[in-house]
Amino acid sequence: MPENTKIALLIDCDNVSHKSIEGVLDELSKYGKVNVRHAYGNWKSESMKGWEEKLHPHAIKPIQQFAYTKGKNATDAAMIIDAMDLLYTQNLNAFALMTSDSDFTPLVMRILSAGITVYGFGEKKTPMPFVNACSLFIYTENLETSEDETSSNSENLKKNRNELRKDTKLVKLLRTAVEHCADNNGYADLSNVGQYIQNNSSFSSVNYGYKKLSDLIRVSDLFKIKMKKDSSVMLIKDARDQT
Repeated sequence: MPENTKIALLIDCDNVSHKSIEGVLDELSKYGKVNVRHAYGNWKSESMKGWEEKLHPHAIKPIQQFAYTKGKNATDAAMIIDAMDLLYTQNLNAFALMTSDSDFTPLVMRILSAGITVYGFGEKKTPMPFVNACSLFIYTENLETSEDETSSNSENLKKNRNELRKDTKLVKLLRTAVEHCADNNGYADLSNVGQYIQNNSSFSSVNYGYKKLSDLIRVSDLFKIKMKKDSSVMLIKDARDQT
């Protein structure tokens, strides 16, 4: 991860829980430095108390947006305007949009058209058009933390072998990626597989309960695995290939 990678995190506090902010920031630290942290909403509302407590500890700037008209989401408009301002005035490498609202799908597509990566974070209710539009999308329920959280809780989020293998969309994505990256012997470097997946989908192993793609691959038991001699490089091959 390049140290000079700059990320702007924009949070739609009306449509996502504050409980996952620590997990979101931790995930984004893998990709760069979050230089801009803005949270949008009506901070006079009682529903914002949870978010209000997260602002100072995580250096998040609150952006006040009054609900001028009942039934209209002024927060969305303010967030979109701010995003466009940042796109044109800041030298950013990526945006992170924390929202469960599909209304931001056109914004994602506009940012992507400028050659800038978009990381999406939203609840499992997030409509698929927004999920699929993002360069990478992670469900915030998989990143939530609480004071009484235990290690067993995180284990319960993990999909087991059967659950992974029953996910036909996941299986097809993994097998297609391996096929495209395979050498003459059918083996593919896992790092190349991961890059192919990143370039062609919004997939994240976190949504299945695994921090690393390699862990998900091992549990799925869909592939033969071997390590390159004298290295930590993992090579994988479709288990159905008998050659």
